[in-house]
Amino acid sequence: MYRWVLLFSLLMAAGIQPATAQSDSTEVTPLERDSIAIGLDSLVAAKEASVMVDSTLQEKKPKAKRDMSTWRPNPKRALWLALVIPGGGQIYNRKYWKLPIVYGGFIGCLYAMNWNNNMYMDYSKAYHDLVDKDPATQSYNLFLHLGTQITPENASQWENIFKKRKDKFRRWRDLSFFVLLGVYALSVIDAYVDAELSVFDISKDLSLKVEPAILNNGSSSNPIDASSVGLQCSLNF
Repeated sequence: MYRWVLLFSLLMAAGIQPATAQSDSTEVTPLERDSIAIGLDSLVAAKEASVMVDSTLQEKKPKAKRDMSTWRPNPKRALWLALVIPGGGQIYNRKYWKLPIVYGGFIGCLYAMNWNNNMYMDYSKAYHDLVDKDPATQSYNLFLHLGTQITPENASQWENIFKKRKDKFRRWRDLSFFVLLGVYALSVIDAYVDAELSVFDISKDLSLKVEPAILNNGSSSNPIDASSVGLQCSLNF
């Protein structure tokens, strides 16, 4: 209703009269032509204003809230998020309690890699200093107990000890890297499987029944001899 009132007011302000109040003269003067043009422009402006008002009212309508109790994660999206962002699949599946486990595994593997690599570098340098027989390079003394000295008699024994230790820490460093890859793979698999099982039916209709049964083994023509007692399992879903 307010639109028609607005249009009528604009027409009256532009000088356009209703159709019943036509002029006796059939000729249109320049003043009347200008009035008609102004009236048409006013009509277009009024229409655009009404459209803007309608769009503003529609935008102010509150959006319907998503019911999170019926929301189910998409397994493919959970898989890609877990591949791109460590722990992203668990966040998408709303399983926030798994994040300390995932990130704890990553941090532990990274710490083990760094520590074993530092020990490998230190023992590797000590081993090379011991082998080169240069008195100016004696970093191996940092790993000796108080009062222990390396002499020509026990030098080969200590060379073997330092070589085994540097090889051991190198293996542990490489193993830590593979464990890190394993933790990453497990986080991806967990996110995908968790999203897949979110739609698994766990209602009360699922039941497993185990009961005794008489089974026919077909070993004899006598029904009594051919029968045996066993267990029968049935799954209802």
